Amino acid sequence: MTLAPDTLYRTAEQCLLAPYDLSPRRLEGVFSQIFGHRVDYADLYFQYGRSEAWSLEEGIVKSGSFSIDQGVGVRAIAGEKTAFAYSDEISLPALDAAAKAVRAIAVSGSHRLVPMLGKRRVAPLYLPHDPIASLDDTAKVQLLERLEGYARAADPRVVEVMAHIAGTWEVVLVARSDGHLAADVRPLVRVSVTVIMKDGDKREQGSSGGGGRFDYGYFTDDVLKDYAAKAVHQASVNLAAKPAPAGTMTVVLGSGWPGILLHEAIGHGLEGDFNRKGSSAFAGRIGERVAAPGVNVVDDGTLPNRRGSLSIDDEGNPTQRTLLIEDGILTCYLQDSLNARLMGVEPTGNGRRESFAHLPLPRMTNTVMLAGDKDPQEITSGKFVFSTAEAYLIENGKITTPVKGATLIGNGPDVLTRVSMIGNDLALDPGVGTCGKEGQSVPVGVGQPTLRIDGLTVGGTG
Repeated sequence: MTLAPDTLYRTAEQCLLAPYDLSPRRLEGVFSQIFGHRVDYADLYFQYGRSEAWSLEEGIVKSGSFSIDQGVGVRAIAGEKTAFAYSDEISLPALDAAAKAVRAIAVSGSHRLVPMLGKRRVAPLYLPHDPIASLDDTAKVQLLERLEGYARAADPRVVEVMAHIAGTWEVVLVARSDGHLAADVRPLVRVSVTVIMKDGDKREQGSSGGGGRFDYGYFTDDVLKDYAAKAVHQASVNLAAKPAPAGTMTVVLGSGWPGILLHEAIGHGLEGDFNRKGSSAFAGRIGERVAAPGVNVVDDGTLPNRRGSLSIDDEGNPTQRTLLIEDGILTCYLQDSLNARLMGVEPTGNGRRESFAHLPLPRMTNTVMLAGDKDPQEITSGKFVFSTAEAYLIENGKITTPVKGATLIGNGPDVLTRVSMIGNDLALDPGVGTCGKEGQSVPVGVGQPTLRIDGLTVGGTG
């Protein structure tokens, strides 16, 4: 990726500062107001975003939306106390008002000198192109129509097709009281398709799609055909599926999207705030075995163009590849700046927020279990296999009957201790994941190789 070092900052300056007669010098004045009280740290988070969504059903576009959102969030921290104010008006008076509000958490009398703001060099992980401008409206509708056509052509049993595209373009600028000034320009797109198939009196559905931090040019005809084929395949499998059995079983998880189990089972439990407060099952367990030998888990915000990746987090820190579990041993937690400072460790670049109107929290980016050394064919000697919305019985070492209505039931921290085989086929999800925490949603990624997990409880319908 060949961007000049100042490209991101120039874009942010032109979008978020210059139109409102703001400059780094004026932002320093805002910090001086805040630090008229005894505050440990403060930051300003500027954001401009454009987003759109188009949906096609029954061959016509039935819904469409477009929005523009912008504003600034002002945060001050004193000890463990945080004060936060935000405004959808970007102006010096709005910043001054927010500064006066947040400094109220501390007593007056500090008057700490604030360093001059200096630009932080950022290595971009994606091109700053605006995906919304990458196709005109007619071409976007045609993209949806082609996707629908590929799905209907794949199987005559397809009776309904729903296709959806969405795109956003965000510009963020983070100014911090330690003198750092960092910017990012973030594209994000997603295409999805859902089909409903009918065979006699039976109706089932299947879905597929993908996306990432690029523009709509990624969605070539070959990519759209692949999405349509996967959705139709999934629906077809579900039409033939029998009710799933229930009980304690050996389960084989396919590679890629089933990594959502990793995200839910342990990912949130490794976020710094839960561990600082002692509410996580992993609190105080650094250096202890929390997973089977051979299990290695990373959170990697530096994967180019991935949905969960960020050139900087929402506190202006570069993202990184953080090794969370090494050979089954817990090595560290995911940290934002606040929880890292209170726990006496370094931030890991995982401070994330939904928008300027939200406080940053320690959050996952792309959470991945690394590959092992087993051939996936060697692993399918269990009793059950799950792959996204598809599930099959395994009999005599071979995948046989598709089943539906199965759920995995278990204790999150216990799951990884039951991993008995790890495949060499690491894959990432297609780029459609979103994670919720404390009312905030952010894009994330997951990934894993094929896994065999012994002794899981499976809830079924048969």
